[in-house]
Amino acid sequence: MIVMPPPISTLYCQRSTSKTPMGEISSDYSNNMREPLLGTSKGGFKTLPFIIANEAFEKIASYGILPNMILYLMGGYGMELTAGSNFIFFWNAATNITPVIGAFLSDSYLGRFWMIGFGSIISVLGVSLLWLTSIIPGARPCDESGSECKSWNVFQLTLLVSALGLMSIGAGGIRSSSLAFGADQLLKKDNFGNAGILERFFNWYYFAASAAVVVGSTFVVYIQDEFGWKVGLGVPVLLIFLSALSFFFASSFYIKMKAKAGSVISFAQVLMASWRKRNLDLSESTDKVFYRRKGSRLIRPSDKLRFLNKACIVGNAEDLTPNGTASDPWSLCTINQVEELKALLKVIPLWSTGIMISVTMGQVTFPVLQARSMDRHITSNFEIPAGSFGSFTIIAIILWIAIYDRIVIPLASRLMGKPVQLSVRIRMGIGLILSFVSMVVTATVEHIRRKIAIEEGFSDDPTGVTDMSANWLLLQHCLSGMAEAFFAVGQNEFFYSEFPKSMSSVATTLFGVGMSLSSLISSLIMTSVDKITSKGGNESWVSSNINKGHFDYFYGLIAGLSLVNFFYYILCSKAYGPSSAEQDGVWDDEEIVDNEE
Repeated sequence: MIVMPPPISTLYCQRSTSKTPMGEISSDYSNNMREPLLGTSKGGFKTLPFIIANEAFEKIASYGILPNMILYLMGGYGMELTAGSNFIFFWNAATNITPVIGAFLSDSYLGRFWMIGFGSIISVLGVSLLWLTSIIPGARPCDESGSECKSWNVFQLTLLVSALGLMSIGAGGIRSSSLAFGADQLLKKDNFGNAGILERFFNWYYFAASAAVVVGSTFVVYIQDEFGWKVGLGVPVLLIFLSALSFFFASSFYIKMKAKAGSVISFAQVLMASWRKRNLDLSESTDKVFYRRKGSRLIRPSDKLRFLNKACIVGNAEDLTPNGTASDPWSLCTINQVEELKALLKVIPLWSTGIMISVTMGQVTFPVLQARSMDRHITSNFEIPAGSFGSFTIIAIILWIAIYDRIVIPLASRLMGKPVQLSVRIRMGIGLILSFVSMVVTATVEHIRRKIAIEEGFSDDPTGVTDMSANWLLLQHCLSGMAEAFFAVGQNEFFYSEFPKSMSSVATTLFGVGMSLSSLISSLIMTSVDKITSKGGNESWVSSNINKGHFDYFYGLIAGLSLVNFFYYILCSKAYGPSSAEQDGVWDDEEIVDNEE
């Protein structure tokens, strides 16, 4: 229950206070503000294999389908490269935006356990439906060889869109809550004694997820290339079923946090209350009485975004009911509500810097066609599938995370004679620079590949295989992987640290929101470049014939935008100021439900 705070004079006489980015807190709590929830036989590291396995199998299934999806759309549905790429961009956008919706529902209403469970079941339905498009006669407009295609009909389009839509919804349920749900299991004293435990947890969780992507983009893609779509799309069905089974199997062992209702509504209430009190003078705020949640550590709002502080000021006795609750929650909000909205608003500029790096990482269609036109042989009898080259990006992520965590940091700490850790914002900056370099390398390699293809007579044959080794693609994939390892892990950790536990799911899906917008922006960039460069009968830079197009120019454009984005990031980081960790910030803990012995 939320109660009215004591008079302001009593507040400052009863206890001393200390400043945090979330406002002032009582010294009563200062010694215990890092304490986790009480010890329990539930949760802990024993539950993590089931949670990680759930998302790992989902990623194996999803990323096993994604690399060759452009080939499936072009061969099975007769789409051109630009149309198929845009179709995939929109699918990626939906897949990355649904976790945000799932996060709000999870944190506010359903709880993380039920959200993951819902997503697991829907994912099974979506992947199964996509599999049916390959086995039901007439489900695709093209024949098995892809040489003869008819126009789409309503049934074919509905089946395809429904399958991908259900997969996006399912991914939203699983990805929105898995990381935060895993962190919930570690809320015990013996697990948080190490100051770097959060960084290590995020690193190794990302390691496992990346390993799953490698398996999907190699093993599943290889099956699709060797045995066709009927078998190749059937394997993900089995994997996604195992994903759901592994999660529900350990249900009785999980710590399940209680959802705190209405974060979206809460934000709207703060904005409305601030607007209604827009004429209130804040110059003498020390004389104000602030509305607190019972037992809250926050006794005064922070000074940043001060106009929102009006929402939690008790103006008169009529603002409260006899039992101390707000008579109108749209006119009076708690300090916690105000600070939660501030936390979200403050990170938006830094969050927006991740959109451009997601644009670079989201270029998944052309690299498949690029690799297919190069010599991919490892031996005379075996060649790497074109759709599997993206797995080298993930391998680079896995290797760098392991090297960074087990070699670089321990070695630096030994040399310095004290624990050494790169701050999350330094890691994010390094990731942005590496992303820019990876695009420069991509443009350079493509320029050379295109020149060789024309010299070898493949100007009119985009499927012709040049003598240029596909190993030249490895450098750009490795740089891209290291960029993602630095930026994505750093940004997820940054969001998780800056937000209260009640918004943990939202915090861990903000990176996905950037990926969603990046898919739309990628589609906009590609469509704009296609229209502008094809004027006057010229060949488009992003032509379906990659030997006549100029993808080297296209990636040069992406590289330029990435460099501009890096300088934008520096400005945003300076404007943000110290983070919560740097100022010893604190939020109220969540409650546990279903944690009995």
